[in-house]
Order: sequence, then structure tokens, then C-alpha cells
Amino acid sequence: MTIITTTTTDPNDNIIILGCGIIGLSTAYYLSLSPTNTNPITLIDPSPELFSSASGFAGGFLAKDWFSPSLTPLGALSFNEHARLAAENNGRENWGYTPSTCISYIQHHDGSKQQKRGDDWLRSGTSRVNAAPVEAEHDEARRPGWLKKKEGDKVEVISEEGTTAQVDPLRLCQWLLGEVMKRGGKVLQPAKATGLVRDDLTGEVKGVKVRDLKDGSERVVKGNRVVITAGVWTPKVFRTLFPQAKVGMRVGSLAGHSIVVRTPIWDTREGEEECHAVFTTHEKNFCPEMFSRLGGGGEVYFAGLNDSTLEVQDPEEGKARPLDEQKGLLREAVGDIIKGGDGGLEVVREGLCFRPVTEWGAPIVSQITEEDLGISVGDGGVWVAAGHGPWGIAMSLGTGVVMADLVEGKETRVDVRGLGYHGPNTHPVVVHTI
Repeated sequence: MTIITTTTTDPNDNIIILGCGIIGLSTAYYLSLSPTNTNPITLIDPSPELFSSASGFAGGFLAKDWFSPSLTPLGALSFNEHARLAAENNGRENWGYTPSTCISYIQHHDGSKQQKRGDDWLRSGTSRVNAAPVEAEHDEARRPGWLKKKEGDKVEVISEEGTTAQVDPLRLCQWLLGEVMKRGGKVLQPAKATGLVRDDLTGEVKGVKVRDLKDGSERVVKGNRVVITAGVWTPKVFRTLFPQAKVGMRVGSLAGHSIVVRTPIWDTREGEEECHAVFTTHEKNFCPEMFSRLGGGGEVYFAGLNDSTLEVQDPEEGKARPLDEQKGLLREAVGDIIKGGDGGLEVVREGLCFRPVTEWGAPIVSQITEEDLGISVGDGGVWVAAGHGPWGIAMSLGTGVVMADLVEGKETRVDVRGLGYHGPNTHPVVVHTI
């Protein structure tokens, strides 16, 4: 087990964060900035390589107002926080932050059929339908240079200026990790939480038992504030620590295949600075989404093949391996849509990740009551943040802000009382003053 740390701190009263993806790191980051938090922060993650699932393999698309009403305040907070953090920390260079333009690319396959818009999945149940006008007319001037042109196709701008942006999520995670470490944060990895340490007399939670996944040794991380940000593995982590709980964490998986290609047609080093998010459809019955990125020498992220039935891989096994059939479909679609130029397209990487989702379409951002836990946590608490679906990167920083507020017993910056673990608008956030 690698212990990543920069300072030696008293092990008492740790804030223990289970899951070192972008939600856990965002929570740790804002806790590390808080002048009222004097407790050490310890993150625990079982993966042999950090950021080897959704946090490192997501598209990195950010939106301000593409969410359902219950998520609108958190979405706006997070979008603004992404912009602020980038402005203050050279995010353009450090993690590829830049405003972007969103395009619906409508291809002509069969004039007898009505083709779906490439952004339909985003519009269903979102505020985007009524919140912003869409330029339905052909707007060829906004076509990305790397997007192929076909007879009968057209492009439509579907974003307002200043409401969408792009990051490289892997580089953002790496930056957040570095900042947490600078302030004394610690990461135990690869390691897993195996149980709780409880007071012999009161039964209150006093710490978490942790197993080193390299040598099998065990240790105790002391603390009674536990934050679970384990993505699709949140239900398993929760049940491991709280087998007596009256509730479970209803978080499932939406697996997604992706490919990153490099095209000489679009290269930020050659002067074209604008990034695009392009949504379209493909004749193989899926809806590709493409995001051009800064800092990669002409890189375009390409995804859209999603599967809610694919078995979730154990994080201890490392990176998930993409399926050959899906890899072939993505490569075929990339060749149909993205220009390769004389040098052709270079495949940078192919990936498979498991995005955490809930059946009601909104994340869990909540404290768990002692009644539902079935045990006492004394003056501590247990919180869960998971289930952000395709918006994990977009909502990461706002979730981190709110989770830090909850853990410290403060009033949250935005109202997340509708993001409980029993479903939409059924369970209030518990604020426990510490």
C-alpha cells in the first residue's frame, strides 16, 4: 500500500473519505481550504491506479444549465466554481479548461425517416428545452474544422456563450490531488475499508479498519466522520461498513466505452483555439458525443456507447478492459465523422468506465441518519455523495463545496435537500453541528 502524504499528523479525528475519484477529491480539496477545519483528511482507494474509471476516462464536458430543476442550483454552483478555480490557478494550462461551443450535427442518412437530434438524450427531462433558444437554422460557420462535411448534413449551435466549457478530467483530478497533499492530506492506496472500530462501552464509531491490498496488513484510521464517494462501488462499501443499516445506497452503473483520437486537422498548437462539444446520431443506432480538448495536440474524445447491463468490474483489478465489439463500433464511427487528413487519425487510448447512476436520475448528496445507520456515530457522522451519472465531472466541484459544508455542520451554499438517498425530494439533508 502506497501512503501518499506530505506531513505527519495526529491520527485522531481524521475525516475519512472512501473513494479517491473526482467527487472524493473535490470534497477533500474544499475541506483542506476551510479555515474552520483543523482535522487531518485521509482518502482510501482500492484501485492499483488512481483515476482508472469514470474520473479519469470521462469526457470532461461542463454545462451550467442543462439540468433538471432539482439539480439546477448545484449545476450552476459547480459550473461557476470550475470557472473560478481555472481563473485563479491557470486551469487552461494545468487541466485544459476552456469555454466551448455545443453543436448538434445532423447527418442525412435517409430522407424518408425523421432523424433524432444528437442532443435529445440531454434534453429529455432537463431545463435546457425551455431555458435557452436553439439556432435551428444551418450555421456552417460554426462547424469544427475536424468535423467531416457530408451532402445534406447541417450543424446547429445549441449552447449560449458562457454556459458550456471543457476540461481534461484526468489532469483536473491530478491537480486536485496535488493541492490536497500540499495541505497535509493523505491517500492510502491500494487499500480498502473492511469494517468499523467502535467504542466498547457506547458502541460509537471511533475509526475504520483498513487493509493494505499489496501485503494484506491491516491498520486503523481513527475518526468518526466518514464520507463515502466510491462511485458505482458505493453500495458495496456502505454495506461492508454498515451491515446493520436499515437502508442501502441505490446506486447502479452505466458503463461507457470511449476512444481518444488525435487528428492533424485540429491542433491547438496551430492556432485553432475553440473547443467544441458535438452531439449526433450514427446509423448503428447510438448517439456519439465528441469533445475536442486543449493541450493534447489535436485530441478529440469520442463516446456514446453506453450499457446499463454490463457487469461492474472490481476496482482492485485495475482498469476495465474495453470490449472488442464496442471498440470496433467506435473506431468505425470515428472514421465516419472525424477528419483524419493526410496523416490519418491516431488512436491515443481506448477506455471503459462505469458511471454511477440512480434510478431517479439525480445524485445522492446527503448525510445518513443514525436511525438508518442502525448505530451511533456520536459527534461524528456519515455522508454519501454518488450517482452523478454523465454529469460527475460537471458537478464535481459544486458537490465538493456542499459536502465540505455538510461535514463541517455548516449551512450549504445551495439547497440539496432534494438529493437524498431514498429518492427525489423524500429525505431532507441532516445538518449535524460539530
